Amino acid sequence: MLEKGVWVQRLYSTFARGWPGMGLLFLRLSAAITAFHFSGSALALNRSLSTTVIERAVALLLCAGLWTPIAGGVQAGLAVWTAFSRTDDPWALILLASVGLALAMLGPGAWSIDALLFGRRRLTLER
Repeated sequence: MLEKGVWVQRLYSTFARGWPGMGLLFLRLSAAITAFHFSGSALALNRSLSTTVIERAVALLLCAGLWTPIAGGVQAGLAVWTAFSRTDDPWALILLASVGLALAMLGPGAWSIDALLFGRRRLTLER
């Protein structure tokens, strides 16, 4: 039987620092900004309010880096659903779905709330 901490640790691959961590931060922020854009245009087109609220909540989670694998997966699912339910060009939404899947697989990086809550810690034991 696995402990709670082991289950949570399996959600995240690593918490990259340095340039890779900055890259994940920029990837998270660009995905969140794009999700905010599409949810705003959805409100202008009088689409479902519940989907718009979920899109904005997922975008906020990605901005903060909280529950990133789950938020990335939800974003990918919503983007695919929206891409195939609209009649205009779906390619930007398909790109957003692929970024969401990439974030779900890669994790949040070192600059995130996930890293603060679930990141690895170094313990120094003194005699």
